[in-house]
Amino acid sequence: MTKYIFVTGGVVSGLGKGITAASLGRLLKQRGFRVAAQKLDPYINVDPGTMSPYQHGEVFVTEDGGETDLDLGHYERFMDENVDRHANLTTGSVYLDVLTKERSGAFLGQTVQVIPHITDAIKAFIRGAGKKSEAEVVITEIGGTVGDIESQPFLEAVRQVQREAGRGNSLLIHVTLVPELEGSGEYKSKPTQHSVRDLRASGLLPDIIVTRSKGSIQEDTIDKIAMFCDVKRDCVIQNMTADSLYKVPLLLEAQGFSEVVCRELGLDPGSCDLEEWTALVHRIDSRPHKVVIALVGKYIRLRDAYLSVAESLHHAGFENGAHVEIRWIDSEEITAENVAERLKGADGIVIPGGFGSRGIPGKIETARYAREQDIPYLGLCLGMQIACIEFARNVLGYVDANSGEFAPEGLHSIIDLMPDQMGNIPKGGTMRLGSYPCHIRNGSKMHQAYGEDVIRERHRHRYEFNNDYREEAESAGLLISGTSPDGHLVEAVEIPANRFFVGVQYHPEFKSRPNRSHPLFRELIRSCLQS
Repeated sequence: MTKYIFVTGGVVSGLGKGITAASLGRLLKQRGFRVAAQKLDPYINVDPGTMSPYQHGEVFVTEDGGETDLDLGHYERFMDENVDRHANLTTGSVYLDVLTKERSGAFLGQTVQVIPHITDAIKAFIRGAGKKSEAEVVITEIGGTVGDIESQPFLEAVRQVQREAGRGNSLLIHVTLVPELEGSGEYKSKPTQHSVRDLRASGLLPDIIVTRSKGSIQEDTIDKIAMFCDVKRDCVIQNMTADSLYKVPLLLEAQGFSEVVCRELGLDPGSCDLEEWTALVHRIDSRPHKVVIALVGKYIRLRDAYLSVAESLHHAGFENGAHVEIRWIDSEEITAENVAERLKGADGIVIPGGFGSRGIPGKIETARYAREQDIPYLGLCLGMQIACIEFARNVLGYVDANSGEFAPEGLHSIIDLMPDQMGNIPKGGTMRLGSYPCHIRNGSKMHQAYGEDVIRERHRHRYEFNNDYREEAESAGLLISGTSPDGHLVEAVEIPANRFFVGVQYHPEFKSRPNRSHPLFRELIRSCLQS
């Protein structure tokens, strides 16, 4: 029988429920179990695809083209398993599904209600993860914080699943904040107690409490949490702030986390092989070099908007023995007059993906500076398009070169909709999404990085390189180093005259792993170290 683990959060949001769930998934995998992870999000949007990054951080794109919560990126990076669009459920998608069925008469005239119809749909989603993947353990993270109004249907569905699964076949892990009083240095358990009280009001009892704190909590405070929250003493697990996310699995396991989970679920724990992960942490702690990367974007004040990009840079640093310092630079603040000063000291430059015209002039100046000063450059999705616009303006001589996204009536749209895309295109669900093949040109930096002729990468974009400029751009020194298999779509460009200047139409950051960095990020950092 499939075992179910539910992860809820209390006191405040952003405590690291996703890291806790992902770490546990990795630990159970290392004990030999087949594990599936999923995220339930209470917001009413159908998916985060049309939400501002300021609202929800980055949109993580799965192989099958799902636009999902960023926690799914944690699942993939920690567990080294690809998830799909069905690993993320929102209130909006549940109601859309239920109401679509109601309109088609599926409920035979019943009054459609939160209970049982909405909760039944949530329960079917939870159970479906185990059936589809044949997982022995399904880890389900509940977004938001216990006590939120919008979370109530999800918590009720969890209660029902636990009852139907039977005693010993489900487990609830509650992640809560244990704050430290600045004056006394004492960690306080009262917020956790109140949070557990709210959890109980929903009919749920925690089996394990994971405490989030800056440092180590006093023993008497842990005793108090165990007593007042009615959990076993060894079921209070500390998750202290670490200098690297990838140390968390080892810190949790040092307290017997996965062994306690196995005990509570009646699973044979076997042994936990953490040799590879321990070696990873050793590499993290023994990096002799330092590399400064300027990450130039427009969502800089919420760095989770570029979470996978930042993690990919760190992964590449692990592999190259380098501590990567990311310098977060707002593209709106860059001008032709100050670009040299703003980018001074940067060993490499990354322009990530994005939408809209805000901050574009600063990104174009950044790409020009990288090209002219021969600073290693990696452009991701929009970052590739920016490099092409800059090249068309300052090398081809089209001073008004632009993207059809920013200047629909422009005369020289080196980035544009393809002919079969023309017309009125709505915002949601119309992009090239998910995994697509790319043929790599022999002798290119791309081929050197990947060591393969054909690769597959994840996309999330609507506009493409305009083939009308292809021959002219190549004649002037812009190498088309990656295309769709039929040669019609430009997927990657580079400037061979530079040490490393590569732009790709896709998002390689979604496939990077801490113990296996993505080839393009690896080569970017390597080029920086050789400068």
